[in-house]
Amino acid sequence: MGSPSKVVRPEEVLESLKNDGTIDALRMKIIAQLKANEDMKKTTMMMVEHSKVLNTPGAEKKTKRELFDALRQELETPVLEKASKAVWDLILDNGGLGKEITGTVEKVFYRLSGVDMMPPPPPAAGPHQEKDDMAVDECEKSNASDPSSSRKRPFSDMSRKGAGSVTNGSGPDQPELSEDGN
Repeated sequence: MGSPSKVVRPEEVLESLKNDGTIDALRMKIIAQLKANEDMKKTTMMMVEHSKVLNTPGAEKKTKRELFDALRQELETPVLEKASKAVWDLILDNGGLGKEITGTVEKVFYRLSGVDMMPPPPPAAGPHQEKDDMAVDECEKSNASDPSSSRKRPFSDMSRKGAGSVTNGSGPDQPELSEDGN
């Protein structure tokens, strides 16, 4: 499958992502998607329109710099909180950018650990899985009705008799054999 792997610390993965410019590229994609977020734009505009700073008497007499500083003081925290939530939504999204970030981090991790090939993704349970499960159930039913099929002891029988004892499997009333065969 792959070559031997070494233990890779998260800091090593992060350092590699920083050094090859991946972090900067991902940051730019996040910023572009955040700028394109219409809900974020609308929310910010509404917050500015309803601002106490702009809606207080005498606001028109203040300089642009005074208004800007007062708006920043009033709105910076709530706007940044909304932006932070939007960024986390992008990062954790299993479809778009989040999937890209996860894939990129995994590739770097596998490269640094010396693994040649990434393991295949786990099979998704779907209609095919249900059919497979039904087939296994049918097979188990047919084996249960067939007395000639081999029988397995339940785990509870094994734990009651002890780890060192083994039965010959011919039936419940057969004598037990110990590990040395006696």
